[in-house]
Amino acid sequence: MAIATFADLLQEARKQPKLQRLLFVFVRAELPDFPDAEQRRRFEQGEGGVLVPVVCVDKSPEELSSMVALVEESRRTGIEWNLVFAAAMDDPKDDAEVERQLQRMMESLQMGNIASFLAFDPHGDAVNIG
Repeated sequence: MAIATFADLLQEARKQPKLQRLLFVFVRAELPDFPDAEQRRRFEQGEGGVLVPVVCVDKSPEELSSMVALVEESRRTGIEWNLVFAAAMDDPKDDAEVERQLQRMMESLQMGNIASFLAFDPHGDAVNIG
């Protein structure tokens, strides 16, 4: 099944034979350090920029009812974000392993390696970044 929405992600995660942990890294688009005029122009038009991880969290599919619920919870942090990247893993029942995977995910995103993650906008629609 192609995942086109956050609801699709939840549905697929709930169908897996093993319990899943969903990993989320929220990112904000920012201008790069020392942007040139073209980079600044594109950023002001809502294009380009760099994605900076601002907060991360893990959840079981059962802890989430919808994207609206995830957005509401994230807004309580007071941290602004533009996209959320998601990944899933079999639940290791070990919080330390979940934390290691979240850290690896954040490091991958900081290095621009986004291909192995799903990205969603605040409305729950999958975003193709390429």
